[in-house]
Amino acid sequence: MNERYAKEIAYEWTYEEPYSFYDLTADEDDLREFFNPETWDRTFAVLDHGWRLVGFFTYGFTPGCMEVGLGLAPWMTGRGEGEMFVRSGIAFGLQHFCYKGDHICLSVASFNKRAIRTYLSAGFEIERTFMQKTNGDEHEFVRMKKRIRKKR
Repeated sequence: MNERYAKEIAYEWTYEEPYSFYDLTADEDDLREFFNPETWDRTFAVLDHGWRLVGFFTYGFTPGCMEVGLGLAPWMTGRGEGEMFVRSGIAFGLQHFCYKGDHICLSVASFNKRAIRTYLSAGFEIERTFMQKTNGDEHEFVRMKKRIRKKR
């Protein structure tokens, strides 16, 4: 990630309702974290063949999971390309970070049925729901997990 791409994502990507929830300007803490250069070694811009910014992935690590966060450009959503985007981002993260754990994990707002369907199609399973403070309120999220290694 770099400042140019971060600015484009934060200030030019606006989603239609109800997905405006994902506009980075909707939450000051998210915006501040996104612009923190210390996190850019775990945040990657995704460019198409014409070098246009189409998405991003963030990666983190908790015991037993490689945590994945992602965003797809507004004009790319709802076109049936999400599953391939998710699978590609996971493959990149596994290789780039040499991840040898058993699971990939992510969280998604529970209202976002479109994304949940995409993650289920990509092999994730619903683990649980939880409440989280964001965007000035408390919202329900779905925790999802994908096993990437066979049980030992």
